[in-house]
Amino acid sequence: MIKNILLLAVTGLLITSCSLFNNDKAPSGGINLFSIQQDKDLGAKVAAEINADPVKYPVLDPATNVAAYKYINDIRDVILKTGKVKHADDFKWELKIIQDDSTLNAFCTPAGYIYIYTGIIKFLDNEAELAGVMGHEMAHADLRHSTRQMTKTYGIQLVVSAALGEMEALKQITNGLIGLKFSRNHETEADRMSVEYLCGTRYRADGGAGFFEKIKAMSRGNTPEFMSTHPSPVNRIKNYHTWAKDGNCGGVDDFSDNYAAFKKLF
Repeated sequence: MIKNILLLAVTGLLITSCSLFNNDKAPSGGINLFSIQQDKDLGAKVAAEINADPVKYPVLDPATNVAAYKYINDIRDVILKTGKVKHADDFKWELKIIQDDSTLNAFCTPAGYIYIYTGIIKFLDNEAELAGVMGHEMAHADLRHSTRQMTKTYGIQLVVSAALGEMEALKQITNGLIGLKFSRNHETEADRMSVEYLCGTRYRADGGAGFFEKIKAMSRGNTPEFMSTHPSPVNRIKNYHTWAKDGNCGGVDDFSDNYAAFKKLF
């Protein structure tokens, strides 16, 4: 009965004003039925699932990889201190390195649990490029893309069930967050925020373009299968450079020597 009443109330609010749910006015707007606390709870649950599966996710232990974690945490802190991360004080912003040289990827969960594969670390050429990738992933969390996507994917009824604590609904949503694919709009938003985060720092604000430039060169203009649902790498490269130029971003450093030493840690 309570569930039905809540569902009717939510539906009524959606009809009258979708903006009531859009507490975070992300560039694409849209609806997010999850609260900040639910982002935090879901992020913690997914992190626990990842930690419980060391075969699929061989996460390097921070206690025995101190130098590597200090390096990436320092980059994270530069971004958080810009004042441009809306949920800088709300979310965990915990970084983990996954030992897998064959995977060119990084991903995030709600509330800033971010995972970076050694494959992409070794693929990149300098610290500015890694900062661009990290900024992109942090933007997904900061703009709450995961729970926006979950709201769209699963609909109101399942989200309301999860909000009421129904375990099956919670399990379905939690499982769906691992390997969640973002929309093209969300990928573009995260690219743009990566530039905004780095603009005004010591880094080249368009550092994130480096990954796509290497992908383009490697694939000879053909989009790799794992990026087939993403915006075109060519367009993303152009966007990164255009946004940095339009923003008058003055950072020029890429710290290539420091990065070369960092890669030798793996």
